[in-house]
Amino acid sequence: MEYPNNNTQSRKNKHLNLEERVMIEIRLKDGFSPYKIAKELKRPITTILNEIHRGTTIQIKQGKPVEMYLADTGEAIYRKHRLNSCRDFKRLECCKFINFVVDKIKNSSWSPDACVGNSLETGLFKRSEIVCTKTLYNYIDLGLLSVKNIELPIKLRRNTKPSTVIKHKKNLGKSIEERPDSINNRKEFGHWEIDTVIGEKAGNDCVLLTIVERKTRNAIVRSIASKTASAVMNELKYIKNFYGKQFSQVFKTITGDNGSEFADLSTLEDDSDTKVYFTHPYSSFEKGTNERHNGLIRRFIPKGNLMSDYNSSDISFIEEWMNTLPRRILKYKTPEDLFEAQLDIIYAA
Repeated sequence: MEYPNNNTQSRKNKHLNLEERVMIEIRLKDGFSPYKIAKELKRPITTILNEIHRGTTIQIKQGKPVEMYLADTGEAIYRKHRLNSCRDFKRLECCKFINFVVDKIKNSSWSPDACVGNSLETGLFKRSEIVCTKTLYNYIDLGLLSVKNIELPIKLRRNTKPSTVIKHKKNLGKSIEERPDSINNRKEFGHWEIDTVIGEKAGNDCVLLTIVERKTRNAIVRSIASKTASAVMNELKYIKNFYGKQFSQVFKTITGDNGSEFADLSTLEDDSDTKVYFTHPYSSFEKGTNERHNGLIRRFIPKGNLMSDYNSSDISFIEEWMNTLPRRILKYKTPEDLFEAQLDIIYAA
């Protein structure tokens, strides 16, 4: 009877063993060709040729040097190569980096990728002193770190359903279709996306106003009294006064959705050079930068929690954490650093 799972026979992609090497030595002395030896051992001809080349050494016969294959030599060279064929387990070699990663994930809510990227970008660790992002996730899955998967940042889920653009039912101002294409490539500073984040859906709870700059990903997060147009405009008026004459250079455009809280947003154009645009209804992906940052906020303020339970210090902490988080898309620089650099250029002019 033949057994389909019989694995005692020699197979392709398996290394030669010492017995096979001894057989190669014997057959070569018998005058067998490498092709004939390959057929007998049921091995590819290239495997036999490589082994003969590897195990051939010079022996002195009757005072003359002679090249000949020795099984012991082939085995010794094979084992020497095997010592360097795979890297040692690096967790013990990278203790300082591993401790750094655990601290950042647990205490600063960094992702493993942010830890790796920031370490290399800042020169905190040499490449030889760290492991890659995938290896960190493998260590976590294997339970080799004191970090658990539940402590990792929420992974984004992609919606593969085709999107449908619905025509405007409300016309609050210029459509995003009128926004210059140059804004989409994120090469120019000063283009923002605006949104609100709510706690409980019912009641008179306060809400968060979030404004994110598209190029640097720097975010402004403010608690406002309610999800109303007047509350939004009062906060924008405060921000406008803060930046003074440079407001329209810092805020060249603002893109919002068609929520009622942004009904008066277009009035910014009346007394500034800032342009305002609106996304299509049910098309949150058109201001994905802001939506992404709202997801970061939800790590600290889950849906359903009262916003009034969080004071100004809590909101400031969340804003600072987002703006000082190294981002892969920014080559592991922080939004705050890039934003400050842009402000220096504007105010130095």
